[in-house]
Amino acid sequence: MKKALSLVLVLCLMAGLLAVPAAAADGSVSDAVATVRALGIMTGDENGNLNLEKNVTRAEFSKMLVAASSYRDTVGGSTGYSLFKDVKSDHWAVEYIKVCVENGWFVGYLDGTFRPNNPITLEEAATVVLRILGYTSEDLAGSYPTAQLSKFDALGLHDGFTTGRGQYMTRQDCAWLFYNTMAAQTKSGQTYAQTLGYSLDATGHVDYSALVTSGTSGPFTATGAVSVPFTPTAVYRNGAASTLSAAEAYDIYYYNENLRTVWIYANRVTGTYTAASPSAAAPTAVTVAGVSYSIETSGAAYKLSTQGQYAIGDTVTLLLGMNGAVADVVDAAAATGRYCGVVTGSSTTAVTGADGTTTLRDVLQVYCTDGVTRSFESETRMSAGTAVVVDYGASRTVSRASSRSLTGSINAGGTRLGDYTLAENVEILDTDGSGSAVRIYPARLAGTTLRSGHVLYYSLNAAGEIDRLILENVTGDAAVYGLVTSETEITQVMNVSSSYTVMLNGTPTVLTQPNKVFSVDVGGAVLTYEDGQVTAMRNLEKVSLDSAAGLTASAGNRTYNISEQVQVYIRDGSDYVLSSVSAVSDTGIYELTGWYDNTGCPAGGQIRILVAEAR
Repeated sequence: MKKALSLVLVLCLMAGLLAVPAAAADGSVSDAVATVRALGIMTGDENGNLNLEKNVTRAEFSKMLVAASSYRDTVGGSTGYSLFKDVKSDHWAVEYIKVCVENGWFVGYLDGTFRPNNPITLEEAATVVLRILGYTSEDLAGSYPTAQLSKFDALGLHDGFTTGRGQYMTRQDCAWLFYNTMAAQTKSGQTYAQTLGYSLDATGHVDYSALVTSGTSGPFTATGAVSVPFTPTAVYRNGAASTLSAAEAYDIYYYNENLRTVWIYANRVTGTYTAASPSAAAPTAVTVAGVSYSIETSGAAYKLSTQGQYAIGDTVTLLLGMNGAVADVVDAAAATGRYCGVVTGSSTTAVTGADGTTTLRDVLQVYCTDGVTRSFESETRMSAGTAVVVDYGASRTVSRASSRSLTGSINAGGTRLGDYTLAENVEILDTDGSGSAVRIYPARLAGTTLRSGHVLYYSLNAAGEIDRLILENVTGDAAVYGLVTSETEITQVMNVSSSYTVMLNGTPTVLTQPNKVFSVDVGGAVLTYEDGQVTAMRNLEKVSLDSAAGLTASAGNRTYNISEQVQVYIRDGSDYVLSSVSAVSDTGIYELTGWYDNTGCPAGGQIRILVAEAR
């Protein structure tokens, strides 16, 4: 069943679960730029801009070279003396130039100058990089610079950029050069990056995820405004673009100075501390509100141990970090606030008190408007699909969201709903009423008119703007769609049963109903679940399509929107292979059939299933 779908974790997961930002630099998303920035070879100006189009001077290249060498952490203060006539003791690059010259990577000119402000040419850069890889003039065949450039090309150091002999190197050229250098073979036959202690990915380049992980500081617990030792160019809060000022007390944050990026997480779990693993003396995982969480920091482990301030049976608030593990623990009354969301499921947990008495408590799984599923203890069990408000802190109350009816149209810009302005960071959920929910964004609702019953709950911020909005059956995106590929239905007087094979996102699933039939045909269908079981299924509207491309399809004079989550299948006899719209858009090769939701959702009517068959 497609339960609550989170868009908060759209960012890549660092080390499997850790959010890694897209490494954009001046519009570039090149792996080369991302890697050299994370390595600290390029750090940008005071605003974090890499200025990739600018030429690189010999002094600047010497600094990059040191950052790409085993001396990257050893450069100290001023040398106290002049290296060259034009590199005095107070020159900003004197230490970098000194390291390069002493190791024979760089040399000066016969007139006793280094010419630090001269732009560096391709052949100069090639010569220097070959030296850092261990190659000397004796290893090269021919004269300068032809021999150097030939070896440079042979080692793959010129990949990704086209600067030629006699031309100046730009910062983007240098990004490619050092990216390639890390993956190049040294004279002794080793990959250069490995000689510096870096790990490689499957392509033979520096493992970016591992690099970012190792270069990230944290977790830290915010006591108010977040302060970092640099001016960030990117800040994320719960995975969405944000600002440092958006951080609140008891948020958990991390930062990477090379990337000039800060990650902030506001994910708290309040409930009864019921178990520790492998032991309360030295826990590596704890159970709170019926859910087990691994512990990320030694400080949190100590607080939850028998030597710390919290014991099994206490009510605590866990502060979770970017990988969902416990970064810190505070008193339940300290970290207060409010969550809104939809119940997606429930369970029961046993709580043993100090007197040895065991009681059962209900634990609700709530998909919150920020796109994170959280668990909360509740005195009342609530069915899946219920909109709730959770006030956490000393009282930790979970209550049904009071019905707040609201009607009106959302403007074309997705910035207003009726008479209300939508907050810039508005959080919106759409639910199907049975416990399946999805986070959506204002643009998805542009031009939609909401009538009575569509809005389950909304709240206003201090400026009177809608900051949280829970909808029901507005987009149809929360429903579960599948392709029925076979059906067997028996409806005799004493024998009622059915069996269906349904493709769900490429996976065939057999649904057997011993006492029920759904009366569906082969084709696209929408499934309804209750407590994890299919309780209803009906066919979508079928249409033969003339064309399909991107997010639009046409049939005759009618145009259909294609869902961003559309399931596309190529049919070959009885086999169905999951594919994409772009792969089947050639209608000269494929005959296309679509199934769209006809549930009456005001922002629905999109093609959810698309099947292509060879003509």
